[in-house]
Amino acid sequence: MGMRWLAALGVALLVAACTPADERPDPPPPTPAPTRATEAVEITTRPLVLAINARRPPIDVGKAVAGWIRDGTITNWRDLGQPAAPLRVIDRTDTLRHLPMNTIALVVADAMEPSVRAITVAGVDPLRDPDDYPLQVEGPDHPPVTTMTVVGDIMLGRGVTGRPALGPTAQRLAAADITVGNLESTLSDDGAPTQDDAFHAPPSVRGELRHAGFDALSLANNHVGDYGDRALVETVRLLHRARLPAFGAGPDLAAARQPVGVARHGIRFGFLGFNAIGETPAAGPRQPGAVSVSMPPRTGPLDRAELGRVLSDVRRLARRADVVVVMPHWGTQYTNRPEPVQGVVARALVRAGADLVVGGHPHWVQGASMVGDALVVNSLGNFVFDMDFMPETQEGLMLEATFWGTRLVAADFVPYRIDPAFAPRVVPYSSAAHTFDLFWEFSGLAATR
Repeated sequence: MGMRWLAALGVALLVAACTPADERPDPPPPTPAPTRATEAVEITTRPLVLAINARRPPIDVGKAVAGWIRDGTITNWRDLGQPAAPLRVIDRTDTLRHLPMNTIALVVADAMEPSVRAITVAGVDPLRDPDDYPLQVEGPDHPPVTTMTVVGDIMLGRGVTGRPALGPTAQRLAAADITVGNLESTLSDDGAPTQDDAFHAPPSVRGELRHAGFDALSLANNHVGDYGDRALVETVRLLHRARLPAFGAGPDLAAARQPVGVARHGIRFGFLGFNAIGETPAAGPRQPGAVSVSMPPRTGPLDRAELGRVLSDVRRLARRADVVVVMPHWGTQYTNRPEPVQGVVARALVRAGADLVVGGHPHWVQGASMVGDALVVNSLGNFVFDMDFMPETQEGLMLEATFWGTRLVAADFVPYRIDPAFAPRVVPYSSAAHTFDLFWEFSGLAATR
């Protein structure tokens, strides 16, 4: 067997050697070396937003209608369930700050700002849920999305005591990544009342606040000192024990000036507050109280030194935090007209590094404006209060803010009405015409010039 194999091999070699080169068959092509498979290129996208002036009511459309808007097929607002009027579509972003009421802007999500509102498509908000939104354009992946809810004055004492006032809104509040408000009642009555309208809530309300998802509470107001120094210090202690960090007031000035920090999705949010109404003592080196800034209408002319101290705190916080939120207690009660000095102070806060300023105390809503890229809201009104002697003190707005990375891209104002049990309940936009009339009257936000 072996010999026959060797003989055959010898014959083959001899034939190959005797065959002319040009008659030999071409050798087979070389086998290509194995190569690494080409990696698929992942294409990332961002939402293409249908933006309208923020003063327009919310609009939701189906996917097909959204495509028709994008393509310019729809030319009348009646096709979107609005009063009949000509509708135009543009793709410019330089007009967003003053987008005309008759216009829809096609905007890549990065360019959005609080002056405009996003039309939702099939119930999906392009800024809050960008990955589920159906209209997309090619572009880099979006940064982290953080939602923040800010509410106005929360008074859980007096006529509210013993009532589950936060129950109707608790699920919505807790759904935000960060929830914050102004707590305008002490959690201790260890002392004599310091004013006729003294607000004291039982410590048990901490559970209700926690259930509603509050991550921080401002105590920079004119009622945290209603039962004196011991009650104020005890209130701060009880809140911290319940993992409800408080800012704007404390056992001394150094503690009151300390910001509260909340980190979400790698973004650091910092909170500061100050009281311009008085009544609560000004915190001092060994004096419990609130961070105070004297200013009209209640505490005299603007004290530049006190304001300067707050501005210094804002600048210091801006070096440590990615987003700075300041909550002043200011203004005149029972009016929707802000004091001119509020604008002066707000602009100073923004220059120092504030990204969002949300005020309290007027018990009515007051307007909002953009100062550079920062949003200033003068008052959201009462959130929980037993002021049932006029309609305006029983209605207000929740601010639902959306941040992409460190940038505020949306500010939705959600209307509610306080019910007979002093609990706020969200109402449809169409039922809140009076609230929005008051809010927009002195707003620079979304003005069309």
